[in-house]
Amino acid sequence: MVTEFNLQVEENSARLDRYLAEKLPDLSRSRIQQLIEQGNVQLNSKVCTSKKINIKAGDRITLEIPEAQPLELQAEDIPLDILYEDDQLLILNKPAGLVVHPAPGHYDGTLVNALLAHCPNLPGIGGVQRPGIVHRLDKDTTGAIAIAKTDIAYQSLQAQLQAKTARREYLGVVYGAPKTESGTIDLPIGRNPQDRKKMAIVPVEQGGRVAVTHWQVLKRLGNYTLIHFQLETGRTHQIRIHSTKIGHPIVGDPVYGSGRSLGVNLPGQALHAWRLKLQHPVSGDLIEVTAPPPVTFTKLLEVLQRRIAPPK
Repeated sequence: MVTEFNLQVEENSARLDRYLAEKLPDLSRSRIQQLIEQGNVQLNSKVCTSKKINIKAGDRITLEIPEAQPLELQAEDIPLDILYEDDQLLILNKPAGLVVHPAPGHYDGTLVNALLAHCPNLPGIGGVQRPGIVHRLDKDTTGAIAIAKTDIAYQSLQAQLQAKTARREYLGVVYGAPKTESGTIDLPIGRNPQDRKKMAIVPVEQGGRVAVTHWQVLKRLGNYTLIHFQLETGRTHQIRIHSTKIGHPIVGDPVYGSGRSLGVNLPGQALHAWRLKLQHPVSGDLIEVTAPPPVTFTKLLEVLQRRIAPPK
Protein backbone atom coordinates (compact mmCIF):
# COMPACT_ATOMS: atom_id res chain seq x y z
CA MET A 1 0.00 0.00 0.00
CA VAL A 2 1.37 3.41 -1.01
CA THR A 3 1.27 6.20 1.57
CA GLU A 4 0.64 9.64 0.04
CA PHE A 5 1.12 13.15 1.43
CA ASN A 6 -0.27 16.25 -0.31
CA LEU A 7 1.05 19.66 0.70
CA GLN A 8 0.28 23.22 -0.39
CA VAL A 9 3.17 25.65 0.14
CA GLU A 10 1.88 28.76 1.94
CA GLU A 11 4.94 30.98 1.66
CA ASN A 12 8.26 31.08 -0.14
CA SER A 13 10.54 28.51 1.38
CA ALA A 14 13.99 27.01 1.00
CA ARG A 15 15.01 23.75 -0.63
CA LEU A 16 12.45 21.06 -1.31
CA ASP A 17 14.04 18.48 1.00
CA ARG A 18 14.27 20.92 3.91
CA TYR A 19 10.64 21.94 3.52
CA LEU A 20 9.46 18.33 3.50
CA ALA A 21 11.64 17.45 6.49
CA GLU A 22 10.03 20.29 8.44
CA LYS A 23 6.48 19.40 7.42
CA LEU A 24 6.91 15.62 7.81
CA PRO A 25 8.94 15.17 11.02
CA ASP A 26 8.34 11.41 11.10
CA LEU A 27 10.57 11.06 8.02
CA SER A 28 14.31 11.66 8.26
CA ARG A 29 15.84 14.11 5.82
CA SER A 30 17.96 11.37 4.29
CA ARG A 31 14.83 9.27 3.71
CA ILE A 32 13.11 12.26 2.07
CA GLN A 33 16.13 12.83 -0.17
CA GLN A 34 16.05 9.17 -1.14
CA LEU A 35 12.36 9.40 -2.05
CA ILE A 36 13.02 12.51 -4.15
CA GLU A 37 15.90 10.85 -6.02
CA GLN A 38 13.72 7.78 -6.68
CA GLY A 39 11.01 9.91 -8.34
CA ASN A 40 8.45 9.64 -5.55
CA VAL A 41 7.91 13.41 -5.24
CA GLN A 42 5.87 15.58 -7.60
CA LEU A 43 6.06 19.36 -7.70
CA ASN A 44 3.04 20.95 -9.37
CA SER A 45 2.06 17.57 -10.85
CA LYS A 46 5.50 16.94 -12.35
CA VAL A 47 8.05 14.44 -11.01
CA CYS A 48 10.91 16.28 -9.29
CA THR A 49 14.18 14.46 -8.62
CA SER A 50 16.18 17.48 -7.44
CA LYS A 51 16.30 17.91 -3.67
CA LYS A 52 17.94 21.32 -4.06
CA ILE A 53 15.16 23.04 -5.99
CA ASN A 54 13.70 26.05 -4.20
CA ILE A 55 9.94 26.09 -3.71
CA LYS A 56 7.60 29.05 -3.48
CA ALA A 57 4.17 30.01 -2.20
CA GLY A 58 1.39 28.27 -4.12
CA ASP A 59 3.46 25.24 -5.11
CA ARG A 60 1.72 21.88 -4.71
CA ILE A 61 3.78 18.92 -3.52
CA THR A 62 2.84 15.25 -3.53
CA LEU A 63 5.08 12.72 -1.79
CA GLU A 64 4.51 8.99 -2.07
CA ILE A 65 6.09 6.36 0.14
CA PRO A 66 6.00 3.05 -1.74
CA GLU A 67 5.25 -0.17 0.04
CA ALA A 68 8.40 -1.98 1.11
CA GLN A 69 9.27 -4.76 -1.31
CA PRO A 70 9.89 -8.26 0.01
CA LEU A 71 13.51 -8.74 0.95
CA GLU A 72 15.10 -11.28 -1.36
CA LEU A 73 18.31 -11.59 0.62
CA GLN A 74 18.94 -14.79 2.50
CA ALA A 75 19.61 -14.98 6.21
CA GLU A 76 23.01 -16.50 6.98
CA ASP A 77 24.30 -17.82 10.26
CA ILE A 78 27.42 -15.66 10.44
CA PRO A 79 28.89 -15.11 13.94
CA LEU A 80 28.46 -11.60 15.35
CA ASP A 81 30.61 -9.94 18.01
CA ILE A 82 27.85 -8.15 19.96
CA LEU A 83 28.90 -5.21 22.15
CA TYR A 84 25.40 -4.01 23.08
CA GLU A 85 21.86 -5.13 22.36
CA ASP A 86 18.30 -4.44 23.45
CA ASP A 87 14.91 -4.40 21.71
CA GLN A 88 15.73 -1.15 19.86
CA LEU A 89 19.31 -1.36 18.69
CA LEU A 90 22.35 -3.52 18.25
CA ILE A 91 26.01 -2.47 18.33
CA LEU A 92 28.58 -4.83 16.87
CA ASN A 93 32.34 -5.05 16.60
CA LYS A 94 32.68 -5.64 12.84
CA PRO A 95 35.64 -7.74 11.72
CA ALA A 96 37.81 -6.96 8.71
CA GLY A 97 36.68 -8.49 5.44
CA LEU A 98 32.96 -8.28 6.20
CA VAL A 99 31.00 -6.16 3.71
CA VAL A 100 28.22 -4.23 5.48
CA HIS A 101 25.44 -4.45 2.88
CA PRO A 102 24.87 -6.20 -0.46
CA ALA A 103 26.30 -4.62 -3.58
CA PRO A 104 27.41 -5.86 -6.99
CA GLY A 105 29.81 -8.73 -6.34
CA HIS A 106 28.68 -9.10 -2.72
CA TYR A 107 25.12 -10.40 -2.63
CA ASP A 108 25.73 -12.80 0.23
CA GLY A 109 28.09 -13.20 3.17
CA THR A 110 27.44 -9.60 4.24
CA LEU A 111 26.62 -8.12 7.60
CA VAL A 112 23.02 -7.69 6.43
CA ASN A 113 22.78 -11.44 5.73
CA ALA A 114 24.02 -12.11 9.25
CA LEU A 115 21.59 -9.58 10.74
CA LEU A 116 18.62 -11.21 9.02
CA ALA A 117 19.43 -14.45 10.85
CA HIS A 118 19.95 -12.66 14.17
CA CYS A 119 16.96 -10.25 13.89
CA PRO A 120 14.11 -11.88 11.92
CA ASN A 121 11.97 -8.71 12.15
CA LEU A 122 14.58 -6.49 10.50
CA PRO A 123 13.32 -6.40 6.87
CA GLY A 124 11.80 -3.07 5.84
CA ILE A 125 13.62 -0.95 8.43
CA GLY A 126 15.64 1.67 6.57
CA GLY A 127 15.49 0.15 3.10
CA VAL A 128 15.11 -3.15 1.31
CA GLN A 129 18.79 -3.82 0.65
CA ARG A 130 20.15 -2.18 3.82
CA PRO A 131 17.73 -3.13 6.62
CA GLY A 132 18.69 -1.53 9.93
CA ILE A 133 21.90 -0.01 8.57
CA VAL A 134 22.28 3.53 9.93
CA HIS A 135 25.93 4.09 9.03
CA ARG A 136 28.53 1.90 7.42
CA LEU A 137 32.14 0.86 7.71
CA ASP A 138 34.42 -0.01 4.81
CA LYS A 139 34.95 -3.72 4.18
CA ASP A 140 38.36 -3.84 5.87
CA THR A 141 37.70 -1.20 8.54
CA THR A 142 36.95 -2.88 11.85
CA GLY A 143 35.02 -1.77 14.90
CA ALA A 144 31.77 -0.45 16.32
CA ILE A 145 28.72 -0.16 14.08
CA ALA A 146 25.14 0.54 15.22
CA ILE A 147 22.11 -1.29 13.79
CA ALA A 148 18.52 -0.10 14.26
CA LYS A 149 16.05 -2.88 15.12
CA THR A 150 12.92 -0.73 14.88
CA ASP A 151 11.68 2.22 12.80
CA ILE A 152 11.81 4.43 15.90
CA ALA A 153 15.46 3.55 16.45
CA TYR A 154 16.29 4.06 12.78
CA GLN A 155 14.77 7.55 12.68
CA SER A 156 16.41 8.52 15.98
CA LEU A 157 19.89 7.34 15.03
CA GLN A 158 19.65 8.98 11.60
CA ALA A 159 18.65 12.25 13.28
CA GLN A 160 21.57 12.03 15.73
CA LEU A 161 24.04 11.53 12.90
CA GLN A 162 22.61 14.47 10.97
CA ALA A 163 22.63 16.69 14.07
CA LYS A 164 26.19 15.54 14.82
CA THR A 165 25.24 14.53 18.36
CA ALA A 166 26.30 10.91 17.83
CA ARG A 167 30.04 10.63 18.33
CA ARG A 168 32.18 8.27 16.25
CA GLU A 169 35.82 7.86 17.23
CA TYR A 170 38.48 5.89 15.38
CA LEU A 171 42.02 4.69 15.92
CA GLY A 172 44.36 4.68 12.96
CA VAL A 173 48.04 4.10 12.33
CA VAL A 174 49.43 6.50 9.73
CA TYR A 175 52.72 6.86 7.90
CA GLY A 176 54.94 9.73 9.00
CA ALA A 177 55.08 12.03 12.00
CA PRO A 178 52.62 14.97 12.05
CA LYS A 179 54.26 18.28 12.93
CA THR A 180 51.51 19.19 15.42
CA GLU A 181 49.72 17.22 18.11
CA SER A 182 46.22 17.75 16.78
CA GLY A 183 44.23 19.38 14.02
CA THR A 184 41.09 19.50 11.92
CA ILE A 185 40.77 18.55 8.24
CA ASP A 186 37.93 20.39 6.53
CA LEU A 187 37.96 19.33 2.88
CA PRO A 188 34.92 18.30 0.78
CA ILE A 189 34.72 14.79 -0.60
CA GLY A 190 33.06 13.45 -3.74
CA ARG A 191 33.47 10.84 -6.45
CA ASN A 192 36.86 10.90 -8.11
CA PRO A 193 36.19 12.31 -11.62
CA GLN A 194 39.02 10.16 -13.04
CA ASP A 195 37.98 6.94 -11.26
CA ARG A 196 34.34 6.59 -10.20
CA LYS A 197 35.19 3.64 -7.95
CA LYS A 198 37.21 5.97 -5.71
CA MET A 199 36.47 9.07 -3.68
CA ALA A 200 38.60 12.22 -3.70
CA ILE A 201 38.82 15.80 -2.51
CA VAL A 202 36.27 17.54 -4.74
CA PRO A 203 35.17 21.19 -4.47
CA VAL A 204 31.58 21.70 -3.32
CA GLU A 205 30.76 23.58 -6.52
CA GLN A 206 31.81 20.46 -8.45
CA GLY A 207 29.67 18.06 -6.41
CA GLY A 208 31.80 17.47 -3.33
CA ARG A 209 30.13 17.28 0.09
CA VAL A 210 31.36 18.94 3.26
CA ALA A 211 33.64 16.59 5.23
CA VAL A 212 35.26 17.38 8.58
CA THR A 213 37.68 15.16 10.51
CA HIS A 214 39.29 16.03 13.86
CA TRP A 215 42.50 14.24 14.82
CA GLN A 216 44.91 13.98 17.74
CA VAL A 217 48.23 12.19 18.16
CA LEU A 218 48.07 9.38 20.70
CA LYS A 219 51.51 7.86 20.26
CA ARG A 220 54.52 8.54 18.07
CA LEU A 221 56.22 5.40 16.80
CA GLY A 222 59.24 6.60 14.86
CA ASN A 223 58.10 7.30 11.33
CA TYR A 224 54.58 6.09 12.16
CA THR A 225 51.90 7.56 14.41
CA LEU A 226 48.86 6.26 16.25
CA ILE A 227 46.07 8.80 15.70
CA HIS A 228 42.72 9.30 17.39
CA PHE A 229 40.15 10.47 14.80
CA GLN A 230 36.74 11.94 15.48
CA LEU A 231 34.24 12.29 12.66
CA GLU A 232 32.05 15.37 12.40
CA THR A 233 30.64 14.10 9.10
CA GLY A 234 30.50 10.60 7.67
CA ARG A 235 31.50 10.61 4.01
CA THR A 236 32.62 7.47 2.21
CA HIS A 237 36.32 6.78 2.90
CA GLN A 238 36.53 10.10 4.78
CA ILE A 239 39.38 9.35 7.18
CA ARG A 240 41.37 7.48 4.55
CA ILE A 241 41.12 10.34 2.04
CA HIS A 242 41.74 13.12 4.55
CA SER A 243 44.76 11.35 6.01
CA THR A 244 46.27 10.83 2.57
CA LYS A 245 45.60 14.44 1.59
CA ILE A 246 47.65 15.79 4.52
CA GLY A 247 50.53 13.44 3.71
CA HIS A 248 49.85 10.76 6.33
CA PRO A 249 47.95 7.88 4.70
CA ILE A 250 46.60 5.03 6.80
CA VAL A 251 49.05 2.12 7.01
CA GLY A 252 48.03 -0.78 4.79
CA ASP A 253 45.45 1.16 2.80
CA PRO A 254 45.39 -0.59 -0.60
CA VAL A 255 43.46 2.21 -2.35
CA TYR A 256 44.67 5.54 -0.99
CA GLY A 257 48.01 4.48 0.49
CA SER A 258 50.80 2.09 -0.39
CA GLY A 259 49.14 -1.03 0.98
CA ARG A 260 52.35 -2.08 2.73
CA SER A 261 51.78 -3.93 6.03
CA LEU A 262 55.26 -3.68 7.64
CA GLY A 263 55.65 -7.41 8.20
CA VAL A 264 52.24 -7.72 9.88
CA ASN A 265 49.59 -9.59 7.91
CA LEU A 266 47.03 -6.78 7.87
CA PRO A 267 43.74 -7.58 6.09
CA GLY A 268 43.54 -3.97 4.89
CA GLN A 269 43.98 -0.49 6.30
CA ALA A 270 44.95 -0.07 9.97
CA LEU A 271 41.76 1.80 10.84
CA HIS A 272 39.42 0.83 13.66
CA ALA A 273 36.07 2.31 14.77
CA TRP A 274 37.05 2.41 18.42
CA ARG A 275 34.25 4.12 20.29
CA LEU A 276 30.62 4.99 19.61
CA LYS A 277 28.54 7.37 21.72
CA LEU A 278 24.83 7.96 21.14
CA GLN A 279 21.51 8.51 22.87
CA HIS A 280 19.18 5.56 23.30
CA PRO A 281 16.32 6.11 20.83
CA VAL A 282 13.62 5.52 23.46
CA SER A 283 15.03 6.21 26.93
CA GLY A 284 17.40 8.99 25.86
CA ASP A 285 20.14 7.50 28.04
CA LEU A 286 23.73 7.94 26.87
CA ILE A 287 25.18 4.76 25.42
CA GLU A 288 28.95 4.54 25.11
CA VAL A 289 30.48 1.44 23.59
CA THR A 290 34.17 0.70 23.06
CA ALA A 291 35.21 -1.93 20.54
CA PRO A 292 38.50 -3.74 21.28
CA PRO A 293 40.87 -3.48 18.29
CA PRO A 294 41.56 -6.71 16.38
CA VAL A 295 44.68 -8.77 17.02
CA THR A 296 46.31 -7.56 13.79
CA PHE A 297 45.96 -3.92 14.89
CA THR A 298 47.53 -4.48 18.31
CA LYS A 299 50.24 -6.66 16.72
CA LEU A 300 51.13 -3.79 14.36
CA LEU A 301 51.51 -1.42 17.32
CA GLU A 302 53.75 -3.94 19.10
CA VAL A 303 55.96 -4.33 16.01
CA LEU A 304 56.33 -0.57 15.59
CA GLN A 305 57.07 -0.12 19.30
CA ARG A 306 59.84 -2.73 19.15
CA ARG A 307 61.42 -0.92 16.21
CA ILE A 308 61.90 2.26 18.25
CA ALA A 309 62.59 0.54 21.58
CA PRO A 310 63.86 -3.03 21.05
CA PRO A 311 63.45 -5.32 24.12
CA LYS A 312 66.60 -5.74 26.18
